Amino acid sequence: MTPIALRSEAWESVILRHLRYGGRLLGICGGFQMLGHSIDDPLGLEGQRNCIAGLGLLDIKTTLTPEKTLRNVSGHLTFEDNAVVSGYEIHAGVSKGEGLNKPLIQFDDYTDGARSIDNQICGTYLHGLFESTTACNALLRWAGLEHPTTPDYQALRESDLERLADTIDQHLDLTSIDNYINK
Repeated sequence: MTPIALRSEAWESVILRHLRYGGRLLGICGGFQMLGHSIDDPLGLEGQRNCIAGLGLLDIKTTLTPEKTLRNVSGHLTFEDNAVVSGYEIHAGVSKGEGLNKPLIQFDDYTDGARSIDNQICGTYLHGLFESTTACNALLRWAGLEHPTTPDYQALRESDLERLADTIDQHLDLTSIDNYINK
């Protein structure tokens, strides 16, 4: 969804009302870009060359570029040091502005994202922000939940994969399938 679509579907007014009543807002990747003042596409990478107004909630401006950033990273949330995060930084664009002076994430040698001065709004390019239990709990506390208890998603995923493998092993004749495929 773009800022234009947010406006045409009346989401902008809902978001602003949510913030007026003390709500929190987190944007990831394109959502982070939309929280800024503008998204400029001078080369027409996403269609026509244009510069569209963002929501203006973070003091950043983004310019789309043909080079895509893709890297596996780990660090911690800046508002809670023990909240370790890891995932992929994936984006096609460069964000600049004063809002980046208060980042959301600290990696070893650089920072990512932004937080509003009142800490009500955050944005990041990190995909996988909620994968870590400590980071998810920290973000839920930031959002207003007093005592979050995030399950260990990695353990749940591993358990589900083991159960799936056991079910396949129990109900499928893998030798026959392998023989059929390799004829």
